[in-house]
Amino acid sequence: MNNFGKLKDLVMSLEDDFSKFYDKQNAAAGTRVRKGMQELKTMAQAFRTEVQNTKNTGAAAAAPAAKKAAPAAKKAAPAAAKKAAPAKKK
Repeated sequence: MNNFGKLKDLVMSLEDDFSKFYDKQNAAAGTRVRKGMQELKTMAQAFRTEVQNTKNTGAAAAAPAAKKAAPAAKKAAPAAAKKAAPAKKK
């Protein structure tokens, strides 16, 4: 949950600069907003990678048990069970 706190802190720190840029048309605040958004992008990618790795690591440990419980592969449906084509009209 520490990552979520970092994310919230970064977004909240940009609030004043967003206000200055959009309400007061302060160009320097726009530069700070762009810099902060780049940090946000980098942070988000790092969090995505961490979550994916954690998910895959957890799934790898549970995989042997899941394979035993998996149902057998479905067999092809017999030809008689398939729906017949509609008859042609004369």
